[in-house]
This record gives sequence, C-alpha cells and structure tokens, in this order.
Amino acid sequence: MFYKPRLATSELKLLRLLNARMNLTGREKQHYLNLEKRFEGELKFDLLLDELTGERLLLNDPAA
Repeated sequence: MFYKPRLATSELKLLRLLNARMNLTGREKQHYLNLEKRFEGELKFDLLLDELTGERLLLNDPAA
C-alpha cells in the first residue's frame, strides 16, 4: 500500500511546460528527457511493488 502518490518533481513540470513553448538547447532537452524517463521508470516500479502481497507501507520520495 502506498502512503502517498508518486508526483512529478517541480523541475520536471517546469521543463514540460518550457519544452511545449520553446526550443530547448541540446543539453536542456537531454536533461528533460532523462527526467521523463526516470519518472516513467519510477511509475513502472511502483506498479511492480503494488503487486506484492503482504502488509507493508511504501513511502515514495518525489524529490529523489
């Protein structure tokens, strides 16, 4: 059971907005894509953890 939901970091939210409105530099774009991949991976990992049986409390750290 998850105690709190997984949320995108404020940096990822900001880069999503900026990416939609302007051309990011190559370095900024790569950083943005890395953050997106990381967030997607964390969501997939959360799905795997959710399938575990037994009593446990899972705490997600969105700032990590």
